[in-house]
Amino acid sequence: MARWESRTFFVYIMGSKFGVLYIGVTNNLERRVKEHREGLIPGFTKKYRVRRLLYFEQFERAAEAIAREKQIKGWKRARKLDLIHTMNLEMADLGARRSTRDSSLRSE
Repeated sequence: MARWESRTFFVYIMGSKFGVLYIGVTNNLERRVKEHREGLIPGFTKKYRVRRLLYFEQFERAAEAIAREKQIKGWKRARKLDLIHTMNLEMADLGARRSTRDSSLRSE
């Protein structure tokens, strides 16, 4: 199996302390969360200070992750919050609880 075929992809939801939500896709969740946190990405997440990882799902194929991202983006806010609550009832920053040694935030 070629290296690109064995990658891991993530759909993730980030939030601000004011309740703004952002849904994205990445192949390296740890790096992407760090970029959002440090404001390295110009645009929506930097402008609205979206820095907290609230939810993520893992996929083996990019197409599946992209399809799921589009699906979630099409939902109303209440349904997005219900999804977050399935993993994170307290709306805590999941990225803050994990160290760089935790492979659940990294793509191998």
